[in-house]
Amino acid sequence: MLLLLLGLVLTAVSVGLLARLLVLDRPLPGRALRQIEAYTYEAKTVSATDLRPLTGRVDSLAAMVGDFVASRMKRFHEDSLRRELQAAGLYTMSARKFMGYRLLSTIALPAIWLWFGSTTGAGPLRFFVGFLFGVALGWQGPMVIVRRRSRKRLEAIDAEMPELIDLLVTTVEAGVAFSGSLRLAATRFHGALGDELRLAIQEQEMGLSANEALTNMLARADTAAMRSFVRSILQGETLGVSIGKIMRDLAIEMRKRRRQLAEERVQKAPTKMIFPLVLLIFPGMFVVLLGPAGLQILQTIGGGG
Repeated sequence: MLLLLLGLVLTAVSVGLLARLLVLDRPLPGRALRQIEAYTYEAKTVSATDLRPLTGRVDSLAAMVGDFVASRMKRFHEDSLRRELQAAGLYTMSARKFMGYRLLSTIALPAIWLWFGSTTGAGPLRFFVGFLFGVALGWQGPMVIVRRRSRKRLEAIDAEMPELIDLLVTTVEAGVAFSGSLRLAATRFHGALGDELRLAIQEQEMGLSANEALTNMLARADTAAMRSFVRSILQGETLGVSIGKIMRDLAIEMRKRRRQLAEERVQKAPTKMIFPLVLLIFPGMFVVLLGPAGLQILQTIGGGG
């Protein structure tokens, strides 16, 4: 049993290292150019020397495996997978390369377990269970990591949207154009929202209009707050409504939505507290309160016998 647990821990560590390789930060100039290249713009100044040697070889192998498998899979939903990668902030990771990483991890983790099981002399049952666990973890692990990162990233964007609206209201009413306000906001915000704003500005510099850049930003980060922001701007441009008024109304709506979300989380708190109370707190309380009485009953029964 101890060997099985050790094997599972080693398998989990391998998945963690693979996940870190997937989301490993690149040097800033190369990363920016590869982000533009991922959106079909020309960026051929990026050389292979920008990548680390091991990372470059793994990327090439994953890309070849992904292309080979994707060309033979009839149900390979490349567009939906690409949207999930973009929502997770993995702009430079193509859907086919990610599929290649999943297949490599599906092969590598069971192989590691086979080597570990053969060297430690694991029994047939442990050997089979560990092999199945390695296959399942290798295939589903990268996807779970991407979806978890996507969820946290979109939640962070939603949380920062009211501050972005307040900044845009202040700058627009001070006389700054909307595009200039976005550039100023891109320098003030960091994290997921700042990355999206800077990428939208890069797309405008490459020739896209402001409306197209905002639409692409909504496609990458499709949240309720981002959807309200982009659609309000597009409708304002179409109807000729003042951007300042739109931003002020949108700021009020964002505050109301944040308050409603907080109230919803407060209402869910008692339900979420049931499981820790039942599984963690109540057993300890029963031991402290009923333990002495139980011992006394056992002593009485033993003495009477």
